[in-house]
Amino acid sequence: MGNPPEVDELPPPAPPRSALTLRLWLAGFGVLLNAGAAILLWRADFPWLAVFLIAIAVGLVVDFAWVVHRKRRGDPG
Repeated sequence: MGNPPEVDELPPPAPPRSALTLRLWLAGFGVLLNAGAAILLWRADFPWLAVFLIAIAVGLVVDFAWVVHRKRRGDPG
């Protein structure tokens, strides 16, 4: 009789998805959303709220740049 098939003959696992890439996409989306909302709020005469959203967008640009720096450096994830 022949040998039974090996139980451990499973396909290799899929490579993990990068958390940094997700963070990059979310920061980019946040910049666009906050900048667009700030423009609309400024035109609707809500300057204090527009300035608040611009400050958030600036923080997201900094986060975006930091994630790009880490990905270029070769950090996993």
